[in-house]
Amino acid sequence: MKNLRFLIWILTLPLSVILLHHSEILSALFIAFFIVGCIDLIQNSHSILRNYPLIGHCRFLLEYIRPEIRQYFLENDEDNVPFSRNQRSLVYSRAKLQNDKRGFGSNKNVYDQDTEWLCQSIIPKHADHNTFRISIGGPECSKPYSASIFNISAMSFGALSANAIRALNKGAKLGNFAHDTGEGSLSPYHLEFGGDIIWEIGSGYFGCRTAEGKFCPEQFSLKSKNSQVQMIEIKISQGAKPGHGGVLPATKVSSEIAFTRGVPVNVDCVSPAAHQAFTTPLELMEFIALLRKLSDGKPIGFKLCIGQPWDLFGIAKAMIETAIYPDFIVVDGSEGGTGAAPVEFTDNVGMPLRDGLRLVHNTLVGIGIRDRIKIGASGKIISAFDIVRAIALGADWCNSARGFMFALGCIQSRTCHTDFCPTGIATQDSFRQRGLVVNDKATRVKNYQEKTLEALAEMIGAAGLVHPKEINPFLIMTRKKSGVATSLFNQIPTLDSGILLNQQINKNSLPEPFHSYWTRSAVNQFGLS
Repeated sequence: MKNLRFLIWILTLPLSVILLHHSEILSALFIAFFIVGCIDLIQNSHSILRNYPLIGHCRFLLEYIRPEIRQYFLENDEDNVPFSRNQRSLVYSRAKLQNDKRGFGSNKNVYDQDTEWLCQSIIPKHADHNTFRISIGGPECSKPYSASIFNISAMSFGALSANAIRALNKGAKLGNFAHDTGEGSLSPYHLEFGGDIIWEIGSGYFGCRTAEGKFCPEQFSLKSKNSQVQMIEIKISQGAKPGHGGVLPATKVSSEIAFTRGVPVNVDCVSPAAHQAFTTPLELMEFIALLRKLSDGKPIGFKLCIGQPWDLFGIAKAMIETAIYPDFIVVDGSEGGTGAAPVEFTDNVGMPLRDGLRLVHNTLVGIGIRDRIKIGASGKIISAFDIVRAIALGADWCNSARGFMFALGCIQSRTCHTDFCPTGIATQDSFRQRGLVVNDKATRVKNYQEKTLEALAEMIGAAGLVHPKEINPFLIMTRKKSGVATSLFNQIPTLDSGILLNQQINKNSLPEPFHSYWTRSAVNQFGLS
């Protein structure tokens, strides 16, 4: 009995002889199976195949298709890995202008821990989603930008295909909202349809770099003055892999990507983990002032996934000392990520969005400048309620990356890092890209953004509000582990305006991490003093 595992392999040989008189093709197929079994027996790499010749391949096949089997047949509608079927279906429905309603009640157990809901008003109001815009740009900014409160988050050409970039930007143009370039720079595809651009400048300074990889003021000044470029975003870190650089292998550095990024063709394209243009909080403020001058006064800000809180505190102190302020800060959550990242970084490095967002909000409140700096939020934001929650925690506007990928047709195959994206979104394969029809998908991008804002208008109207800026944490209830439901306000730390400027304050009255690290943060270095 113990040798039955060889039976199927052994039977392929006599079967090939029997079938020879009936079908030469089938006979040849079974001979091939027999040869595969022979190879399995003598190879040294796989114990399974040595012990189970031929049939051992079934195990590898099932393992290979396991994600698809789980997603299509076994996954619960609320399994959040990383986005649930209900979340994906919501985006698909809105992008295609299909029915996004649901019958027969909620699928959620509303008595589970961490369940959240919005408190509606007895006197609802009408909110117009067309008014959901904010002005970004402080007193030093001569060209403020009127931004939608829901925009496309940073995704680079190179990570995404040319057709995906085209469709996103055309959708942004159709819907009058913004499209973040990601750190891969401004490509011709970002500029083809005229949609508003947020140009992200990463540590590789792609599109504005010298041959040595340093920041080039002349190139930056020229490109930043493009009429499509509305804001400049310095990328300090990203949610998928905070504190980690990146390498685009030489084999993927095509002439298009090389031209866009300003790097040599067929040479590894390195994005360092840290910037060269600044190494301290004070130097970051000086860099912000430089970019504002070179861009003729366009809004300048930075994006980061919060890590060591004292680094953020040092930046806040540098703002006060230099009187140089960014126009905006985008908080990226560690749950973000559209491309490839090391597993340990994806799962175990960086602060999740809700924690980071509240920390940034409280820091700006604590130094008395919250009203002059806008905060954006990015990290698994899909629905109108996601936007409500983020604004309640301190955001002024939200960005979404994977939400807009779903609008393009992403099926969450999770092959972004392989160049084998089945929908033509996250690939540079020209044949796969042709599956993504730009005009069709651009309309879906526009539809998804618009329908989400319409849903947001209905939600806040039900709460008695007319604009998202009126959202506050008292309006959201959350259920604690004990089963008791309390307002979000009672579960998040809050600082009084200007309290961090008071040198005589009793530090014991500050919540963590301010109590432990605020006085030890420094303007002349990142890290503790």
